[in-house]
Amino acid sequence: MSRSDVVAIVQAGGKGSRMEVLTDSRAKPALPFGGNYQLIDFPLSNLHNSGIDEVWLCLQYEAHSLLEQVAGGRPWDLDRTRGGLRFVLPEQTSEPQTEDGFATGNADLLYRIRDHISRRSPEAVIVMSADHVYSLDYDDVLATHRSSEAECTVVTTRCPLDEAAAHATVRSRRDGTVIGFDYKPDKPTTGVIAAEIFVYRPDLLVDALEELVSRTHVQADDDSDTGLGDFGEHLLPWFVRRGKTVAHKMSGYWIDAGRPETYMQAHRDLLDGTIDLDDPEWPILTHQPQRAAARIADGSEVVDSMISNGAHILGAVRRSVIGPGVIVEKGATVSDSIVFGDTKISAGATVSWSILDQNVVIGSGATVGGHPRTRPVPTKKITIVGKGARVTKGAKVALGERLSVSSRRAR
Repeated sequence: MSRSDVVAIVQAGGKGSRMEVLTDSRAKPALPFGGNYQLIDFPLSNLHNSGIDEVWLCLQYEAHSLLEQVAGGRPWDLDRTRGGLRFVLPEQTSEPQTEDGFATGNADLLYRIRDHISRRSPEAVIVMSADHVYSLDYDDVLATHRSSEAECTVVTTRCPLDEAAAHATVRSRRDGTVIGFDYKPDKPTTGVIAAEIFVYRPDLLVDALEELVSRTHVQADDDSDTGLGDFGEHLLPWFVRRGKTVAHKMSGYWIDAGRPETYMQAHRDLLDGTIDLDDPEWPILTHQPQRAAARIADGSEVVDSMISNGAHILGAVRRSVIGPGVIVEKGATVSDSIVFGDTKISAGATVSWSILDQNVVIGSGATVGGHPRTRPVPTKKITIVGKGARVTKGAKVALGERLSVSSRRAR
């Protein structure tokens, strides 16, 4: 199997409701990461570094936010006449067999583009999510798929048992054959999980999708909904039952950054060096506007933090990631937080264990967040301030509170 006959499908269309006010006006994969990147940069950079150059990017919710970020595929050399980057958007046609509107899960989305897959008829289809942080050579996964003569290959990683409940757990034999698959179990018995990266034999993928939809118990109440939902509900169990699904064990770092607590943890891992974004052999590429270098003023304090271009630091920043163009005024303190671009923290303000979206203004003397006692910090203890919100002078936004632009805080 040559990589030139591989199609990669990047599923980036979900609403991302778990990120709450941060995804009110953007797709989740468009969320910033590490100051200079977006989550979508990771799958696209992995594909570029793996030499896979035919990529279908599936967009739905707030598609404009991702269209701007990917810039037609230029940062990843995907702006080409043959192959390259293809945008897959929701369709509405007069054809009787076309499901109109938004897909209701990642397996449902694959069903809606099954005819595109059949017409293209590649040797293999790689399907992946777009809100995970990791480095992976997909060519290694393709080698496992080929050598095993697999119908489906599941990339697996490990996580703590309590975190495994949020994923699909996988059990396999020594030869890699998957013999157990449990989607979001209440009481997981293994920390081996699916990293939401799959290689499928295309003809069988289409057969599986059509067979599953034809079963009455899979059909949903809504005629426009196939009932397939996400990959773990029906699609992967279908493949596992056939006995020709194999696991590819992933080495290295991986995290699903699609929840506030894991998004925050990923940034903590970035700060302590667990995540390395500076590997010249495996660069993370991005589309970012050029800005002047960051300015760190005399008398300011920056400890264990990352400061992006265009930022101006006059106050104190500790264990935090500061986005492009952020201003931290003299006497202000930011600790254990993530601050998106072009936000202003005014003099005397304190921000702790918070995520501040872009274009936020924290008024002088205001207090945002607090100091949670538990580690890792759960979502309910992380304060989140939405895009463009204003916290006025002396106001308080409590630990774990959500503040959207429509709920301006003034006290």
